[in-house]
Amino acid sequence: MNHEVNLHPIMFAGTGSDVGKSIVAAAFCRIFKQDGYHPAPFKAQNMALNSYATPEGFEIGRAQAVQAEAADIPCHTDMNPLLLKPNSDHTSQVVLHGKPIGNKDAYDYWGGKGDEGVKGGKDNSSSFDFRKEVCDAFDRLASRYNPIVMEGAGSIAEINLKDRDLVNMSMARHAKADVILVGDIDRGGVFASVYGSIALQTPEDRKLIKGIIINKFRGDMRLFDEGRKMLEDICGVPVLGVVPYYKDIFIDEEDSVSLEQKRRRLAEGKVNVAVVLLRHISNFTDFDTLERDPRVNLFYTNNVSDIQHADIIILPGTKSTLDDLLELRRNGCAQAIVRAHRDGKTVVGICGGYQMLGQTVDDPDGIEGGVTSLPGLGLLPIHTVMTADKTTRQVSFQFGGHTCQGYEIHQGVSDTDEAVLQTGHCIGTYIHGFLDNAPVIDYILSDKGKMKSEAFATAEWDPRAFKEEQYDKLAAHVRRYVDIDRIYQILKSHD
Repeated sequence: MNHEVNLHPIMFAGTGSDVGKSIVAAAFCRIFKQDGYHPAPFKAQNMALNSYATPEGFEIGRAQAVQAEAADIPCHTDMNPLLLKPNSDHTSQVVLHGKPIGNKDAYDYWGGKGDEGVKGGKDNSSSFDFRKEVCDAFDRLASRYNPIVMEGAGSIAEINLKDRDLVNMSMARHAKADVILVGDIDRGGVFASVYGSIALQTPEDRKLIKGIIINKFRGDMRLFDEGRKMLEDICGVPVLGVVPYYKDIFIDEEDSVSLEQKRRRLAEGKVNVAVVLLRHISNFTDFDTLERDPRVNLFYTNNVSDIQHADIIILPGTKSTLDDLLELRRNGCAQAIVRAHRDGKTVVGICGGYQMLGQTVDDPDGIEGGVTSLPGLGLLPIHTVMTADKTTRQVSFQFGGHTCQGYEIHQGVSDTDEAVLQTGHCIGTYIHGFLDNAPVIDYILSDKGKMKSEAFATAEWDPRAFKEEQYDKLAAHVRRYVDIDRIYQILKSHD
């Protein structure tokens, strides 16, 4: 293969949210890397509470960090220049080039005419032209990597927002990208969603759509042979692959939609780990490694009985610490956690969950909203004050004589210098990725009366090697079911 050839940028756009765009993009980042290219991911604008700290200490969406990892390159803010982190149903924190610049109401953000909908506002964000910022970020990235693997957002057929679009077809036009439309057959209605997504494009944008990938197929692939031909006939676009649903490949998820499948219950013969399901839960990928440990049954819940009967209770990160702490007191979960701790259960708090386990959480400047102060659960000797400045950095820390890795993304300052604070069987930390480290996992499971799994023993468990294996398995899965040669032809063509 001639690796000196520049490939067009490729965009994986969707018929809707959660159709698998992020995972397909990660697969192609790994495929291009395996084939000798130097790819990089790009998503102009991401709306997610799962985020990650770059090596420089800036914040981007977790999906682009995963895709960069699949491409075997360091993540950078140019890969996701604009990140919206929802504060509520109506407002989001705006993170531009890795740093928060203010909050925006959804109507303020989308409600203007044309480009005005992505300018304007009553805070720092009013001074930025978001379209120019994301296009400049793409141009910088494209000057260093080949090809750029782009990801769209939601559906490409939201025609009411089309003139304000930053991330889908307008970005594809700027990048001169070949667009591959991804449809989810598992949810039903794939013919209508694919055909409608293409039919609703302008003639100019329709020409950019060079192929279709049908994702999440279940059952006998031969049953879709006729459907594939019918879809090509009505859309006038080739179906480049039909990718089956998989269960044995573990890639970090971007969306909290995936948590709906994880609301399991207590199980006999395993260590039951209850992650408290907060309304504003963030960075829930913190628990993926622990969930895969064969000793563990991990589930998400806000059921008081489940919390009291679990062996380990985890309070996760949150975008709104005070609001979620208030809700925990209202729904009885706070009292259930305290009782479980009193009964000898292990309690772990990460980031916002760590703040909640302290004595008090104060927000005198209203950084998070109208609640200015609340008592914490009182299980750790810390006091937290919310601040406008956000800490974002990658960190190393010591645990049980081992050097471990993680990252911090949080607002608020607590009165301790300890990276990991432990009092008896209560542990708190600001470090995301805390539970990706085998020494930590083995420690919290060690007193639960379960045999240590050899596959996850400290000496043998290598999270980096495991992730590499998963990316390779994902690439092999996609290679098997997608016409990769045809995609290379498209990306090299002069049309």
